[in-house]
Amino acid sequence: MRTSVACSFTTHDGVELFYRHWPATAENAAPRQALVMFHRGHEHSGRMAHLADELDLPGFDVFAWDARGHGQSPGPRGDSPSFATSVRDVQTFIAHIGEQHGIDETDMVVLAQSVGAVIVSAWAHDYAPKIRAMVLASPAFQVKLYVPFARQGLALLRAWRGNFFIDSYVKPRLLTHDTSRIASYKSDPLIAKAISVNMLLGLHQAAKRVVADAEAIHIPTQLLISGADFVVKRKPQEQFFAWLGSASKEKHILPGFFHDTLGERDRHQAIGRVRRFILQSFQTATERHCLLDADRIGPSCAEAETLTADLPKHSVRNLYWRAMRTGMRLAARVSAGIRLGFETGFDSGSTLDYVYRNQPNGKAALGRLIDRHYLDSIGWRGIRQRKRHVEELLQLAVSHLRQAGAPVHIVDIAAGHGRYILEALTHVEPLPETILLRDYSDLNVRDGTKLIGEKGLGAIARFSKADAFDRDSLAALAPKPTLAIVSGLYELISDNQLLANSLAGLAEAVPLGGYLIYTGQPWHPQLELIARALTSHRDGQAWIMRRRSQAEMDQLVEAAGFRKLTQRIDEWGIFSVSLAQRVS
Repeated sequence: MRTSVACSFTTHDGVELFYRHWPATAENAAPRQALVMFHRGHEHSGRMAHLADELDLPGFDVFAWDARGHGQSPGPRGDSPSFATSVRDVQTFIAHIGEQHGIDETDMVVLAQSVGAVIVSAWAHDYAPKIRAMVLASPAFQVKLYVPFARQGLALLRAWRGNFFIDSYVKPRLLTHDTSRIASYKSDPLIAKAISVNMLLGLHQAAKRVVADAEAIHIPTQLLISGADFVVKRKPQEQFFAWLGSASKEKHILPGFFHDTLGERDRHQAIGRVRRFILQSFQTATERHCLLDADRIGPSCAEAETLTADLPKHSVRNLYWRAMRTGMRLAARVSAGIRLGFETGFDSGSTLDYVYRNQPNGKAALGRLIDRHYLDSIGWRGIRQRKRHVEELLQLAVSHLRQAGAPVHIVDIAAGHGRYILEALTHVEPLPETILLRDYSDLNVRDGTKLIGEKGLGAIARFSKADAFDRDSLAALAPKPTLAIVSGLYELISDNQLLANSLAGLAEAVPLGGYLIYTGQPWHPQLELIARALTSHRDGQAWIMRRRSQAEMDQLVEAAGFRKLTQRIDEWGIFSVSLAQRVS
């Protein structure tokens, strides 16, 4: 029997989470390999301990965490600051294993059950890790609540009374036929039968998004579905598998199995398949799906073309969007933000600066009310979170450069008004040696230059007009930037060749060891609204965006000679911000 070691790691917000480590018991050829396990809701790593032996992988280091609010990890039982926080905890845990135990991400396989499987799926979608494979057992993409309109009712109650907790209706006899597992569940003091409404609703929203966009996940995946599951619905699991973008995937339906797939009485049927899949994933060469031409072929290309196409003239949808455009035009008469969007483009630097300031303005109380609603739309909330993430990673990159004794020369190649850069620097000591802000718009150059003066940074900062896609111009930057920033630009451009040119120019300009901050948009819940009702800064044309999966964006950056170090993403999974280092 393998013996575990009690360990802990520190999350991004300073919480110490508990995990178990079963060191490999057999010598294995380098590099080391790892299996990382994630438990189901209400449970903890001890409930998966039997798998360390039953999977019979002596050459693998095995790890299993206690999610925050579970087992021996701190926090209110069954709760987390948000579902996205738990997803980020996975990223931090994987990074910790790499740094602390010397195991590369590409040599890890992830095994997750139920709620843990949804957390891992969201992580695979949002962070695009390069793990070897993942096994998902009965993922809780849709929990059976049995009460009609239960989620809507819970959402209304939360809006009225804030976060609260509900006890699980699931009895242990509905989880497994294994009598010893049933008994241990009843007697286990670490079982948390409550779950917060924040987590329950966050789970549902994240699951809907991940299932709908499963084609963005290209990790080799094995899906185990329990055939007699009383806890979660099977249809979303089937949809996830059907839409999964991985070329290497397999699905197994286990007749008669209850929800605790890997703790069932006859679990040897599942465990044998899991073991075979894990070993096979290491016996075959890893082939990453190339996404560099995803702008010309693939799901996101087709999606953008659909948004570009005109709707049938007399269709209900066309009439709806015509009414929406009329309503927006009427709202622009009293809302300052909507009016600015139509005047300069909803994707312009002026609009972004207005969204960053987040101060509703308009004619009378009605105009301010409409403007407040406009500024509170999910897309603009995501934009403001993106700004905070850019500021966070900018400060991190500056800190790395200072620690290395390197000068700090910053360039932002499409700065808009440059507000997020200039405001982020108010927390940086000492200030950078130079700051160069560039933009193609005369209006942005004018207003950005004015903002530099207002911030008292004229001695080190300047603004110039330039094309962010001119490779030669970027390559000739002087002084050579040790930190380049591209925020909110690449999301507006469908053509990957333009991005490749821009990134190649930056790769020629940024010296080895320098840094790149780049943003992405792997998901957006309002794509059709944006395409059908809003206009772009480009001659008032429809604002049509092609989503890039995080994997696609990372591959473009990697192809230019940068290595991704870390990433942030908002709680809705809309906007990501990544930090990469120039390596080749």
